[in-house]
Amino acid sequence: MLWPMPDTVTRSVKLFRNGRNQAVRIPREFELPGEDAVMHKEGDKLIIEPVKPTMGLLELLATLEPIDEDFELPDDPPPEPVDI
Repeated sequence: MLWPMPDTVTRSVKLFRNGRNQAVRIPREFELPGEDAVMHKEGDKLIIEPVKPTMGLLELLATLEPIDEDFELPDDPPPEPVDI
């Protein structure tokens, strides 16, 4: 018998084998966003949590404050000719 915690939704599911792994189908009302999740155990409880999406480089750069400092460009002479 399942004993739900207050303010939780409980549903009975079947476990099955997928090759050498034990698996469970996640009902639609419990679907997680994205394609990746993290699983861990707390005592007898198995907890599956969605992975927060990582920030892309352009999104990260957009969060940075502009630099008000002037930088001196290094001396960059043209390369010397080479005979091949």
